[in-house]
Amino acid sequence: MAILETILQVIHLFVCAMLILVVLLQQGKGGGMGAAFGGGGAGGQVFGGRGAGTLLTRATSVFAAVFMLTSVSLAYLSSSGDRALKARAAIAAEKQEDKGEKGTPREKTPEAPKPTETGMAPTPGPTSQAPTNNTSTPTEGTTPSPK
Repeated sequence: MAILETILQVIHLFVCAMLILVVLLQQGKGGGMGAAFGGGGAGGQVFGGRGAGTLLTRATSVFAAVFMLTSVSLAYLSSSGDRALKARAAIAAEKQEDKGEKGTPREKTPEAPKPTETGMAPTPGPTSQAPTNNTSTPTEGTTPSPK
């Protein structure tokens, strides 16, 4: 798998460089790089002619398509390591669960109250509150009398 990834990376870098070169060679409104190779004369005919324009446009399309394909392929290959790691972690957790917790029962977590028709959950009643004994502690705002 590593050889395939290395080959794709080399192709990707080559296509990157070629795509940059082809885009820079295209003639824009101001003349682009084609005008820099002599202004008029032979340089203008090679880079500014109609045939060269369609050739550069086609080359740009081909390099852009190959660039996108190699990008997606490299992203898929790099994420396959993540999937393999998650699978190994799940298997290890399953083995640990089978090994260590066979005889012990699991504790149930308390469930949250279910919403009623009004959309609000019922409030806990007085049975869920612990009784308090305030005989030995003074209430707020009063001070205990010295003995």
